[in-house]
Amino acid sequence: MDTPDAVMARIAQGQERAVAGDREGARHIFEEVWDALQGSGDTAPDPLHVVTLAHYMADVQTDPAEELRWDLRALDAADSLTDDRAKEHHSSLSVAGFYPSLHLNVAAAHHALGQSAEARHHLDRAAQSCEHLADDGYGRMIRGGIARLHAELDATVGPPGQSGGRAQHR
Repeated sequence: MDTPDAVMARIAQGQERAVAGDREGARHIFEEVWDALQGSGDTAPDPLHVVTLAHYMADVQTDPAEELRWDLRALDAADSLTDDRAKEHHSSLSVAGFYPSLHLNVAAAHHALGQSAEARHHLDRAAQSCEHLADDGYGRMIRGGIARLHAELDATVGPPGQSGGRAQHR
């Protein structure tokens, strides 16, 4: 992290809990941060805080509809985030690099809800924005996730323009 940020540090604590398997503890921290972000009312929350928090909050949901709600909130916040603000947090960040993962997560949530057309739309957007990813571990992970979801959609509902099997829910 290039610039210390107490909100991002608290979000990181929640994410550490999530990675350690404590989804409930992570969700509790994320809810506290969300409430604090919404509390001021005088100014809009920092889009970097919202996109990061919502992105991680989606991952600790048990209800696919709630996961989608948080994923969409993250995607919406990314639209108001600037590269300058992202780089204040870390010099390597660019907003364009957020979109492949954000669209992939929205696509996966739509797929979990049996909404294949919406899933394909966001999966296509994820694939189109991959040019902004480096050829590193993170970039390969996101590209692999896109390929796996693409194959799963083709297997469960058929390729675009064809009817196939039924959509499977998580």
